[in-house]
Parts: sequence; structure tokens; C-alpha cells
Amino acid sequence: MTDQTTRAMRFRALHERPEPFLLPNPWDAGTARLLAGLGFEAIATTSLGVANMLGRTRAGRQDVLDNCRLISEATPLPVNADLENGFADEPAEAAKMIEDACACGAVGASIEDATGDPRRPIYDFGLAVERIQAAVEVARGLPVPPVLTARAENLLYGVADLDDTIRRLQAFEAAGADVLYAPGLRTLDQMRAVVSSVGRPVNVVMGFADPSITLEQLAEIGVRRVSIGGALSRLALGSFLDGARQMRAGRFGFLTEMVSISDLHEAFAPPSE
Repeated sequence: MTDQTTRAMRFRALHERPEPFLLPNPWDAGTARLLAGLGFEAIATTSLGVANMLGRTRAGRQDVLDNCRLISEATPLPVNADLENGFADEPAEAAKMIEDACACGAVGASIEDATGDPRRPIYDFGLAVERIQAAVEVARGLPVPPVLTARAENLLYGVADLDDTIRRLQAFEAAGADVLYAPGLRTLDQMRAVVSSVGRPVNVVMGFADPSITLEQLAEIGVRRVSIGGALSRLALGSFLDGARQMRAGRFGFLTEMVSISDLHEAFAPPSE
């Protein structure tokens, strides 16, 4: 049994538990190792985190794949790859991104129905479903089939239509997606409506939700996976900017908030040390 097969089995098993599991999003090898050291059971890439790291508004196809390999090699944890829209409109071409991500070590992958074009932000229903069908076909044909997550992005792009979002998720489920995901759900009532409308595990991203919602509440309504997208990257950059602004103003109070060098050495030490 290969290492990737073992990771894939562990990742799939996490979705079969009755309680939700936490899926944090590192953006480089260091943050991946820190999360592994805290005891998380799996991690996911974040395309926003990659873009932030590169100083861009959006990461490119190869950037995402390189980051997926970097994070997969950093820890023994299962890795889910944020593949945006597959960096292509045509179903087969978008689905090829799943194969490439798995070649970089991923054992899970997500494909969304956002186009990346502000003039038409969401794919038409029929094409969106065809894209998931193609993704399922590719995923199931791989030597180590990944957990495939299908994302309905309406709520992030000004389409405040929960009914259409649910209709898309139901169609993605019928197409064979393993996990369903509608980023932009903000309330427990919205999350409950989605969970009760589908039969597959649902991922909720807390980066856009009411932060007072607890993991216990998510468990009560049947959520199976909880991620945060680029939130940790944004948090880190917020702390960086706060410190830099203090320094620019001639103040250094931020120095009291730093993690110690000894803690970092302990977190990043090779296993033999």
C-alpha cells in the first residue's frame, strides 16, 4: 500500500465519521507543519493563500500545483487541493487539473462553478453539472481516487439564491461528487437547509460565516467538514501589517506578540532531533 493510498483512506474515513472534522488551510510548508504539530488530522490548500504569498490577486494553475506538492511533502497529513474552477471552462480540461493535483500528492480536490470572469461569474447550470461529471470520471479513474468536492459559488458572487445553490449541489451529488460545498453560507439556518437537502457530506467554510457559530452547533445540524479558506493567511497578513504600521510610526509594541524562536525550532525540527 502506497503512502498516498494510506492518506486517501484516512481522508475518506474522516468524512464517514458522525462528527465533523476540522480542515485548516496552510499556504506553505511551514504553516502546514505547524498545523500538523497542533494535531489536525488533515489540511487543505488555499488558492487565496497562495496568491497572497506571491503578492498577487490570483494564483495561476502551476502556482496551485507547485503549492500542492510543497504542502503534501511537508507533512504526512492528507491534503485536499483547492483547484478553483480547474483553470479551464471546458469540462475535460478542468477535470485534468484533478489528475495533476493528485500527481502532486493530493488525496482530495475541489472544483467550483465560478468562472473567474466578472461579466458572467457563475457557469450556466448545465455546463456546471457537465464539469462535475467530467471531474468525477477523472477522479474515479485514477489509481488512488481522491475525495471530490463540488462547490456552488453563487453566494460569493452576488447571486443570493439559496434555492439555486441547493439545486446545483443536488445535481452535483447526482453526478457523483463525494462532498458538497457552498461557500458563503453565513447562518446556521442556511447551513441546515443545505445539509438537509443533500445526502453527501457537506463542507462549511467558517471564513464567511457568523464567527459565533461553534463546532458543536455545526455537529448538531449534520455538517461533516469545517474549513476556513484563506482566513489564516489573512489573519497572518493582518498581524504583519499591524506590526509594520507600528514600526512605521516608531513604535515596537508588536514585539511582545511574537512566537519564540525556540518554539519555532521545536515545531520545525526534523523527527530525529
